[in-house]
Amino acid sequence: MLPVEWLSAENIVAVGTAVLGVVASGFMLWYERRVPHKKRIGYRVQMDNPIGDDLSSGRANVRLGVFDADMDDATLVLLRVENDGGQNIDRDDYTGPEPHGLTAVFTDRTIRGVSVTQPTDIDHLMDHFTPQRGFSYEANRLRLPRVPLNPGDHYKLLVLLSGGDVGRDIRLRGGIRNGEVHPNRSATPDDKPPVFSLPARIFSGLLTLSVLALATIVVFRDGNPIECEQGEVTVIGSTAFEPVISTLAKQYEGKCEGAEIDVETRGSEAGVAELAALADRSKNSARSVIAFSDGPLGDRLGLTGKKVALSVFTLVVNDGIELGPDGLSVQQARDIYKGRYKRWGEVIPGADKATADRPIVLVSRGDSSGTRQVFQDRVLGQWEQAQSTSLDCRPPAGAVTSVTRCELPGTGDVLDKVAEQPGAIGYSELSVAAAHKGVRTVPLDGDRANVDEIERGDSAYPYRDIEYAYTDGTAPDDSLAAGFLAYLDKESSRQVIRTHGHLPCGTPVGLKLCRD
Repeated sequence: MLPVEWLSAENIVAVGTAVLGVVASGFMLWYERRVPHKKRIGYRVQMDNPIGDDLSSGRANVRLGVFDADMDDATLVLLRVENDGGQNIDRDDYTGPEPHGLTAVFTDRTIRGVSVTQPTDIDHLMDHFTPQRGFSYEANRLRLPRVPLNPGDHYKLLVLLSGGDVGRDIRLRGGIRNGEVHPNRSATPDDKPPVFSLPARIFSGLLTLSVLALATIVVFRDGNPIECEQGEVTVIGSTAFEPVISTLAKQYEGKCEGAEIDVETRGSEAGVAELAALADRSKNSARSVIAFSDGPLGDRLGLTGKKVALSVFTLVVNDGIELGPDGLSVQQARDIYKGRYKRWGEVIPGADKATADRPIVLVSRGDSSGTRQVFQDRVLGQWEQAQSTSLDCRPPAGAVTSVTRCELPGTGDVLDKVAEQPGAIGYSELSVAAAHKGVRTVPLDGDRANVDEIERGDSAYPYRDIEYAYTDGTAPDDSLAAGFLAYLDKESSRQVIRTHGHLPCGTPVGLKLCRD
């Protein structure tokens, strides 16, 4: 029997943490082996070497034989494409409308030749690499067929290029149903092997996490880490950020007795304008109001802003409009919102007759919308130039002489109307749009609205901005407004922000993205 003095809080916590670590490790092992993952195609650049000696990288080399013939600016790339998920990938899992499945893009270089290889224990992949299956190249794009891959299967592409230097961006584009195409880190022939093996690094990481978990539990075991404040506060502003605000407000009220947080979002610009006007009338009343804004709309009104998250937005079209994996170019989006196009056939070459004849309907937000302001600043570079012509967002019967445009008050209203109206296009906060039936999100210049890709630095997607929380001056330390703003920085709150498709500004990566 254990002595009574052993049953201290520290010892109980230590044993509990150790048991939890063992159980978690066992669960992860079981999950990896038993639970199927989503479909994933990964790609690795295993070699990117110069053949010529006059490249801007200045890497000298000596050539003999065929390498000495017209190879001054040539480079060799070895690209590995693999199924690194837990499910089989069939030909029908590639979602692009073209015959081929994926496209490899070699920035600033021109393809001169390609060689494909497969592992010695796989004998069927080469049958798919035929021109009839879409295998071809043009300029800097290599089109790859819809190759079925079992988990762990891979093939390699040795690509001879010219016209550019080594180290240029290489990306694999395409879509997988219920999955993703993503880059993987690959050791190159010049890389040094790691000092510690992968199992040693994993176990060291688990040990470090266990120690940190123990320290965290011991530090906070005697009290609630949230500094609760009582009173009432009203949150106004962004409709795009409203799902996050409402969730965190309910959580704060549940943890802090006597706190009442009312969420009344009506648009970013309307929110900051209302707070500024209230501050002019009554400083005491303004202290109980927080205005959230998509972008720095409150700075010019003299309000005090706190950067909360990087929000990602997206263009959306009615589900009946198929634009292809590259979506729209930024210039096409600008021309659409200038009213230069009347029907979708002017935007989508080769569209079927039903799509080509479909009138374009612009479903916009009012001029008090932060989502619209970000769209104009980050994508259009100017105000929406097409005039509003409709209250119900329906094109007129008969000949189409001008583009139809309407304005709606909220994010949900826009998404509902785009889903309902054939030929409609609008814009929305990403996570809400991605979960809405009847609409498709639209890539811009081939870059998807994808939070993970933006966080990794793999995407130059432009339609994004910082979410601000504005107050009239600095909120007093003992006020509910200050308590709620501090609650936004808690790790649990950051998880809520991330779950709703935003990147918290308080993380190391978020700090950089919110600063840029």
